[in-house]
Amino acid sequence: MAFYFGGKMSILIVDDSLVSRTFISDLLNEVGYTELILCESIEDAYKTIGFDDPETTSTDLDLILLDINLPGKSGIDACQEISEHELFCDIPIIVISGADHLDGLEAAFKAGASDYITKPPSHTELLARIRSALRLKTEMNQRKAREEDLLVLNDRLAEMNRELERLSTTDSLTGLANRRSFNEFLSREWLREQREQQPFSVIMIDIDHFKKYNDHYGHLEGDVCLQKVAWALQSALCRPGDLLARYGGEEFVAILPHTDLQGAVELAENLHQRIRELELEHEDSPVSSNVTVSAGIASVIPNQGISPSQVVAMADKALYAAKQAGRNQSAIATSPSCEAQSLN
Repeated sequence: MAFYFGGKMSILIVDDSLVSRTFISDLLNEVGYTELILCESIEDAYKTIGFDDPETTSTDLDLILLDINLPGKSGIDACQEISEHELFCDIPIIVISGADHLDGLEAAFKAGASDYITKPPSHTELLARIRSALRLKTEMNQRKAREEDLLVLNDRLAEMNRELERLSTTDSLTGLANRRSFNEFLSREWLREQREQQPFSVIMIDIDHFKKYNDHYGHLEGDVCLQKVAWALQSALCRPGDLLARYGGEEFVAILPHTDLQGAVELAENLHQRIRELELEHEDSPVSSNVTVSAGIASVIPNQGISPSQVVAMADKALYAAKQAGRNQSAIATSPSCEAQSLN
C-alpha cells in the first residue's frame, strides 16, 4: 500500500513498519520535506514508481530511504537492482537498519547504498544524513545538466565546423566547389589516376561575352545567369566521381577522372546542349541571341613527365583556341605543349 504526500515525487520511504514510516514522514514534514512516497515493500515501491514499466517510470525521485530487512524482496536485493537500473542508478539510497541487522550493511553498500541510519534514528542524525544525500543528488543533477549542455554545445560546434568547412570549399554564389576545393580534388585524383594509369580529363568552360551580358543586363542579372549556367553544367555531370567547380568569374572547370578524350568530348557536347536548353537571352552577344559557352578539353594518362597544373593549362589553352575560332564551341588540346584543335 502506498501513501502520497504532495504532488511531485522527491523522497521514497520503503519500510514495512507503519510506526517507522510515520515517524520518518512526520519528521520530514515538520522541516519542509512534503513530497514523499511511503511504501511498505519493495514490490509496492516498484509498482508505484513504475520501476519495471518504462511507460509509467518516474525519475523525479531525489532520495530513497530503504529498510534493509523487508518481507518479500530484501532491501539489499533492491539496492542492487536500483543501482543497475539505467534511470534510477543515480538516486542515492540510505538504508535503514535495526541494531540486530547491522551485519547486512556491508552487503548493502556493495549493492549500491550510499549511507545508512539505525532504528530508531535521532532527529539530528536522520536530517543530517538526508540533507547530505540530497545535496549530493543536487550536485549530481547539476553535473549531469552541465554535461548535457556541453554535449549540446559540442554538437553545435561540430555542426558549425562542418558548415565552415562546407563554406570554405563551396562557391557562395553558385553552390559549386570553389577554387580551393578544385585544387585539392585535382591533386588527389591526379595521384590516384597516376597510380592506376587511367585516363584523366579536364574541361575548362567560359561563358561567351559575359562582360557584355553584365553591361547590358546589370550585375544582379549577371549573378542569376551564373547560377543558371552552373546548375545546367552540373546537371550534365552524371558520375559522382566527377567534379564541377567555379574557377573564377564566368569560368568553370570540370575534372573527369577515369575519362578518356572521347568521353570528355561527348560530355562537352552535352554541356553545350544543356546551355542551349536554358535559352537565356543575350542581346549583346555577337555569337548568338542566347547565352553560350566555349570549352577547352585536355585528356592525358598521368605520368611523371606532366603535372596536373599542366593539364589545366592545356585545357585553358584549348579554351582560348575555341574562343579564337568563334566561340560557342569546344577545342581539344592535342599535346602537353598546349597546341589545340577546334572541334568545329
